[in-house]
Amino acid sequence: MRSLREPTRRAKVLAARPLANRELAQVLRVLDADPIATCMVAARVQEFGLDTRDGLGEMWTREGPAESLCFSGANLVPLLGGPEALRAFADRAGRWPRMCSSIVGRQELTLPLWEMLSERWGTPRELRATQPLLALHQPPGVPADPLVRRATLDELDPYLEAAIAMFLEEVGVDPRAGDGGRAYRRRIRGLIESGRAWARFEDGRVVYKAEVGSLSKQTGQIQGVWVRPEHRGRGLGTAGTAAVAEAVLATGRVASLYVNDYNAAARRAYSRIGFRQVATFATVLLD
Repeated sequence: MRSLREPTRRAKVLAARPLANRELAQVLRVLDADPIATCMVAARVQEFGLDTRDGLGEMWTREGPAESLCFSGANLVPLLGGPEALRAFADRAGRWPRMCSSIVGRQELTLPLWEMLSERWGTPRELRATQPLLALHQPPGVPADPLVRRATLDELDPYLEAAIAMFLEEVGVDPRAGDGGRAYRRRIRGLIESGRAWARFEDGRVVYKAEVGSLSKQTGQIQGVWVRPEHRGRGLGTAGTAAVAEAVLATGRVASLYVNDYNAAARRAYSRIGFRQVATFATVLLD
């Protein structure tokens, strides 16, 4: 006779599944509950919804959007979920050849997800395990550089030159690899066209640059902050980033960015501006 405590059948193991536009409202509620940490994904979902036909990625869940969420595209971004959900995301991501160039998001989600995927995906090019996620809600605490302004399309070439230098220094790979730089040029052109590329020019050269890489309805995430090496130590990074943050705040959004924990100079600069840590990110850079 079967014990009353013995299950009559084996519990079903839930797999991760892609979400459809009919579940968009639920997804947006989850993203809105954590608007600074989810900015990169929220900006895309608010603009394009969950339609996967554009090839820009798809959103996954296991139990439902309110319980677990992960974005899979050029980056793999875990957004919500416990160990079983992360295992389901890892299983789905590992079924096919890897498409993403990095795993990035809240540290408490990204590092366990990477541990589950590492046996299949091999040694990462770099693991940045601790990246303070910073936010600024009030005007900068230092004067903004009045010479920092939006770049124009006429300035695409010098801005692109600076962006490539930043990418090589920060990421350690050449963004022109593979297609001779056409895709990266389109990316930078798009940022300039949308008014999200900022720079200070001297003698026709960029001496400071930054972009608002992701712009959701609640948050503007600053990225690509760079000062030409021979101009460092003059406070251009602090004043320039204050100018970009000020522009984000003027739209009614929170200004945000994340920084490597070992970059002491940048962390001091952002602290002087008034940025405060709200979470911790991690990034796994993949070959």
